[in-house]
Amino acid sequence: MFCVNLLRILSPMAILAQLDHTVQALPLAPAALSTFSALTSTFTLTPSPPTGASDYESPPQVIVEIPEPEIVLELAPPGPLSDPHRKPPRCSPYILRELVSKAWRVLYITLDTILRYFIPSHLLDSTNPWVGGGEYGGSRWVANPLPWLDRKTCDWLGNCGEAANSKASWEKGGAGPDGWSNGERVLREIPQYVLDYAPLVHLYSGEQFWPCDIQEHLIHTTPYLNYTPLQARSQHPKLTDLDEFNQYDGGRFIFLQSDDNVEERPGWLGGKKNIPSNPGDGGGEDEVPDGYATRCGTLCDEDARSNPAAENVLDCSDTVDSEQLMEIEGQRGAESLQRGGGRSDAPAVLLVIDKGNGIVDAFWFFFYSYNLGNVVLNIRFGNHVGDWEHSLVRFEHGVPKVVFFSEHSGGEAYSYDAVEKLGKRPVIYSATGTHAMYATPGIHEYILPLGLLRDVTDRGPLWDPLLNSHTYTYDTATDTLRSSNVTPHAPTQWFYFNGHWGDKIYPLSDSRQYSFAGQYHYVNGPLGPRFKNLDRKSVCQSSNCIIKHFLDEPSLRRWEGVGEGEEMSQRDVERFLGGTNNVVNEL
Repeated sequence: MFCVNLLRILSPMAILAQLDHTVQALPLAPAALSTFSALTSTFTLTPSPPTGASDYESPPQVIVEIPEPEIVLELAPPGPLSDPHRKPPRCSPYILRELVSKAWRVLYITLDTILRYFIPSHLLDSTNPWVGGGEYGGSRWVANPLPWLDRKTCDWLGNCGEAANSKASWEKGGAGPDGWSNGERVLREIPQYVLDYAPLVHLYSGEQFWPCDIQEHLIHTTPYLNYTPLQARSQHPKLTDLDEFNQYDGGRFIFLQSDDNVEERPGWLGGKKNIPSNPGDGGGEDEVPDGYATRCGTLCDEDARSNPAAENVLDCSDTVDSEQLMEIEGQRGAESLQRGGGRSDAPAVLLVIDKGNGIVDAFWFFFYSYNLGNVVLNIRFGNHVGDWEHSLVRFEHGVPKVVFFSEHSGGEAYSYDAVEKLGKRPVIYSATGTHAMYATPGIHEYILPLGLLRDVTDRGPLWDPLLNSHTYTYDTATDTLRSSNVTPHAPTQWFYFNGHWGDKIYPLSDSRQYSFAGQYHYVNGPLGPRFKNLDRKSVCQSSNCIIKHFLDEPSLRRWEGVGEGEEMSQRDVERFLGGTNNVVNEL
């Protein structure tokens, strides 16, 4: 039995069986697979008798058969001279040498086959930057070296499309202007005055969560129907097919859930590479331009810390007031405005809506992959994945009249003459963490029954969304979005996605979640621009709208709470899911 067991262990076919399992998983050419199959179909080994052994009785013949998918090892029935009490034959050195020799011969043939067919064809294709097509978008991947590297990263490491997919998805959405009729061109035209009066945005100097590209956001999220995934994490929705998830109960309960644990702060969530460049010296994706002082990493955040060595550092204590911050801002404000705005790699979205009678609303939307909620009584509420903010410039017969600043579920409106401007372009201040939009830098307080809540803004990096934006016209009566004459290939399908751009509220059984007085640490991700009351008659997002004519007018902001996060209003349910547009907007 020693020889039989040795044959089973060292048999070339046992080795081939393991190789066959491995080789079948390789992308070999058909010729290579057929050659290998011929080698492994049947193998019979009969040891030769040693020299001078005339009366040597042949041992049982060993036949190894390899049916698919399992291996069966059989011994031929013993011959008539077999005796159960007979001692097994000795394994002579000759048998062992022949066995090892045949094993190495088969291994050599197998490796030679792999080298002949696998290396020249597959490896060449894997490293050739001019081989395109398929899921990678063909020639769009080879426009410059970075997309090609991204493709290789996708192939080898599974990290797909960080640089190239995003740009390609934005560019290939529309059919282009060649097929537009004259009437269609009129419907898609962006008035020049809308671009001339485009706002500029001061991001907070110590911001942790910068603007993000919605296409890159999709790469790192998976669509869920409430808490049930709808596809594998390796598959990602695109801007051009995101609306297809509306087939699940109208899309109302679809959530784009982060593939990463948000509390580990993955890089894509922070969007640091999208910090606006410094128009003075070109800037860099990882640096805040020199013209902007860093004041208190994130004011009153649990991770906030000050730098005593820095000039004009803002103390992160509760004693800081708006007058102190305004004094600090005044020292640097003029210099930063003189620089002009910088470009961010995160595109803004412009929606232009002609509302008749000479009234045109220009909605500027800004996306962030994460919203860091504010602190109430030293407890943080309202964190959520995905964050849509917007401002609105209303024109009457081509003249800017009012500017609206979105703030959480509401916002404030100012006359155009009242707001700060760089040239003739309005200046907006984005609050740290929440990205709420304000007309001035400083502390912005809310009235609470149990404490104090506030947003903080300053003259951080100045963002010019006009340098990188995707522009559309929108007909609210027919719910029709059109790519504009400025960016004619911009996709439109993403706009009709009815779901949430982030995670569903985590259950209390999740260690990351807690609640107090009906408020939650993590809440639902937001709905998209389509659900921001685009057809409103007044300039404000809510019914309580007062247009201010001076920046120093007192504000009475009441905190309404976030509850479980944003939900589709009944009006939007009836309008977009109920098959009727009969609900009249009285705002």
